[in-house]
Amino acid sequence: MTITSVVAVIAGLGGLAGIAAMSRLRTLRSMVVVVAVVAILATLSGVVAGIVGMAIEGPAGNTVLVVIAVGGAVGLGAAFFAARRVVRESRRLERAVSASDYTAPKGLPAELQGIADSLEESYARERALEGARRELVAWVSHDLRTPLAGMRAMVEAIEDGVVTDPETVGRYHTQIRVQVERLSGMVDDLFELSRIHAGALRLSRARIGLVDLVADTMDSAEPLARAKGVRLAASAEPVPVEADAGALTRALGNLVVNAIRFTPSDGVVTLRAFARDDAAWLLVDDGCGGIPEPDLPRLFDVAFRGESARTPGSDGGAGLGLAIARGIVEAHEGTISVVNDGPGCRFEIRLPQPADLRS
Repeated sequence: MTITSVVAVIAGLGGLAGIAAMSRLRTLRSMVVVVAVVAILATLSGVVAGIVGMAIEGPAGNTVLVVIAVGGAVGLGAAFFAARRVVRESRRLERAVSASDYTAPKGLPAELQGIADSLEESYARERALEGARRELVAWVSHDLRTPLAGMRAMVEAIEDGVVTDPETVGRYHTQIRVQVERLSGMVDDLFELSRIHAGALRLSRARIGLVDLVADTMDSAEPLARAKGVRLAASAEPVPVEADAGALTRALGNLVVNAIRFTPSDGVVTLRAFARDDAAWLLVDDGCGGIPEPDLPRLFDVAFRGESARTPGSDGGAGLGLAIARGIVEAHEGTISVVNDGPGCRFEIRLPQPADLRS
């Protein structure tokens, strides 16, 4: 065998031995040290094989071995230093994660710093979600308690004979029915939102046109707009999208209903649909007077209504419509946003167009 073959065999065996050793190790420090030792031994064995093969004897051979030994010792020391730092920084990150209020430590190696920053973002999202859940429980508890107390009082009045005239009894029955429908709608919204947050929303996608989507949305919103005295206007281009028609109609309907609620009488709510930049756009403009800038980032949060009072309006609503709309749009790989524009604000939905229609 040639010297090159011998060196290759020895180095290969050393590498396999190192891999086998690292597969059994459980600490970074040990792994780094094994890597350094394998490299040093592979180099030393190659040099020894070269010395023997070329019959280098005397001081020259000894000098080569000493140089390799010194270099190996320096490399091993550097490996120990690197392993020690990796372990130290890993433990610093572990202590930060174990703290009750996690903040990403600074000055970590780039790889660990990336993990630390990602953990900080995840913790921030988790805290925000937990805050939204607590707020939702508080708001829904209030919104359920108020109509239930009213219905209980009316039922007791009828049962105890406090109210006996047919006109009042009929009015009580009507009010009870209205409140039951409102509570049923709240429960439906809560169920839908829980499916979205649990990732259990299943979409039945098909190619649909935005013209039909806009028409269905306007038809369903017309009675509410007429009762509120708000005019509806719509325009739509024949733009196809791959979407769940029922889910997307609900999301768009939530935006339109929200726009009607906050637009004064004689105001206008406009719905537009068109294609631009390889995407389908749905825009809802209202006359709400604008939204305070600090509220814009929170508008799609669960239970956010943009008001400090928790008592629902006459049209009910648990503040879940916009959160549901966002969940549905994002399930379609789309985006939803809101900006102040003119006399009110504009909600914008952007959906990807089918791949075969993109330019």
